[in-house]
Amino acid sequence: MRIMGTEPRRTPERRRDTLQRLDTERDVWVSTAHPEHGPHQVPLWFRWDGRAVWMCTGAASVTVRNIRAEPRVRLALPDTFDVVLLQGEAECFPDDRVPPDAAEAFAGKFGWDPRAEEGPFVYVRVVPRTLRAWRGEPELRGRVVMRDGTWVGHPRPGEGDPPAGG
Repeated sequence: MRIMGTEPRRTPERRRDTLQRLDTERDVWVSTAHPEHGPHQVPLWFRWDGRAVWMCTGAASVTVRNIRAEPRVRLALPDTFDVVLLQGEAECFPDDRVPPDAAEAFAGKFGWDPRAEEGPFVYVRVVPRTLRAWRGEPELRGRVVMRDGTWVGHPRPGEGDPPAGG
């Protein structure tokens, strides 16, 4: 199936568009799995700090339980045409041990500070190892824009922008 009027973006464009979405979107689907209880998926608010995704959920949630048993997760932005999938390992920070700058930035984005709530919360940090981004079938080829934690086609320091199609 080919979607009319959709020209495939090159890697630098995909990276730029992906970073823009990570900076501005509010929700991400979080997929976890537990060796005994199986898969679990839930939408959470998130904040991108330029290197990692930060989320927050109740300390007793299925998401936290699963991450503690199996830290590998997949995150997906909620658009089935403009797909962004991140894979990485999650790290949990109880609300009393979260880095203050991460908690403040999260509270600043959402106007809600989980540290002020009555019950315990856990901040979850995911540094992506793999990131895929595509818009429809024309962009399936080249959809991996981050591999092993490094942007595909990303220039080395001092080299400027990568070549087109990098």
